[in-house]
Amino acid sequence: MGRGVTPRRGATLLGFLALGSFWGAWAAVLPSVQHATGTSKGALGFALLFVSLGALPAMLLVAGPAVDRYGPRAVAVACAMFAVVATLPGLATSLPTLVLALLAAGAASGALDVGINANAAQIETATGRRLMPLAHALYSVGLLVGAVAAGLARNQGVGREPILLGVAVLVGATAALLGTDPASNSLLQASGPRAERRFRIERALLLIGLVGAAAFVVEGGIESWSALFLERQLHAQPAVSGLGPGVFGASMALGRFYGQATRFTDRTLLAGGAAVAVVGCLLAASAPNAPLALLGFGLGGAGISLNAPIVFGAAGRVSANAVASVTTLGYIGLLIGPPLVGGAAQAISLRGSFVVLAAVAAAVTAAATRLRIRP
Repeated sequence: MGRGVTPRRGATLLGFLALGSFWGAWAAVLPSVQHATGTSKGALGFALLFVSLGALPAMLLVAGPAVDRYGPRAVAVACAMFAVVATLPGLATSLPTLVLALLAAGAASGALDVGINANAAQIETATGRRLMPLAHALYSVGLLVGAVAAGLARNQGVGREPILLGVAVLVGATAALLGTDPASNSLLQASGPRAERRFRIERALLLIGLVGAAAFVVEGGIESWSALFLERQLHAQPAVSGLGPGVFGASMALGRFYGQATRFTDRTLLAGGAAVAVVGCLLAASAPNAPLALLGFGLGGAGISLNAPIVFGAAGRVSANAVASVTTLGYIGLLIGPPLVGGAAQAISLRGSFVVLAAVAAAVTAAATRLRIRP
């Protein structure tokens, strides 16, 4: 990303909080959306794939080049677009309209994701201080607050449309703050020679991106299968099994807050965190009861929590295009994680699938010790 006025820290951090709030609220209103659209579970799962189908090309082909060329101005525009489309999934009344709404929401969310990560990386570079862990911790907080607030609202009879409209207002206010940021008035132009150098640096970042994608496999696997593991393997009641993803998410947030405060290097945090995730996955795989399994999920969440801030930060110190490339690899890892666990559970056992996740986390640990991450 070109040089110019540094983006404001507060507006950028609010962007992470707003993005997390939307996806938390969306998860909470999903039952209402399924009822309104009259879709089966299989059809709803098909529709949800279009979030990623919209996000991946938007991140790689649109957001990266746009942020590299126009800087924070493009981030403000992406946030405004997301505020507009955030209400659409709540208005869908059929499967085709839901698919189109999620395609648009995924594209706008992906573009904003790349933009705010690029902003945070630029702030880190300008100040020489770590910011990515705090930014991603606020995303996790937004996810939890959005889900809880939307759940409480639904319990009081509030429909999906006003809930998502309320989140859209928060996103819109964030877009306004980003738009009034002096950095958004500083137009950046990428020259030809710089673009060529950036491409070579992105190739050098490929290993970091692949290590990050492997860590995202672990994250997606634990997040998606923790509740099912508790119910099917340990015969926990729904009230207990629901704690699986909750404990995992809370541990992710705590791990990121720790990463913001510590003085350990990024490479140490990435390798050490993955090692903690190995212990967590093995503990969950061998747990004889729900409390020990929950402890394993908590360790897994805390251990893998700093993967995204570190790999996105490393990419952001190069260019927004690099952020887009690494983010795309990360999304692919998140997509691979749940079916990998399911396939391993079918071939071996559900406990065995968490051993597979432990092996992936161990590979991340080994690879992370060899990475060269620019401080």
